[in-house]
Amino acid sequence: MRCLIDTQILLWSVYQPEKIPSGLASRLIDPASEILFSSVSLAEIAIKFSLGRADFPFLPDEVGSVAIETGFTELPLTWRQSARLAGLPWHHRDPFDRLLVAQALEEGLKLITTDGHLSRYSDLVERIPGQATIG
Repeated sequence: MRCLIDTQILLWSVYQPEKIPSGLASRLIDPASEILFSSVSLAEIAIKFSLGRADFPFLPDEVGSVAIETGFTELPLTWRQSARLAGLPWHHRDPFDRLLVAQALEEGLKLITTDGHLSRYSDLVERIPGQATIG
């Protein structure tokens, strides 16, 4: 199965793997799964890190490096994925989440997220239990 993980799950994978529900954790390490993380997530992390908030200590270089070392694959943002935004309904206002949805839809990927609002976009969106903590 090919899955795109959202920014929260990417951060958990790198810094707090104990927060990942066991069913998802087994899929993330299954050699038959291709787990992708988006360059959009790294841009979100970099922007939030650059604000210097004490509650957001995540280093974008570290997140990207560890994700690759873990065996995840980076999914760059393409013009086709970006253009897909034009047709997305406004179920959600967060531009990073909307880009992740567009990427998943364009590439036919299962998007794994903790954000229940994203499920309105497609059956390709899978919400897992957990509280999003990036803000």
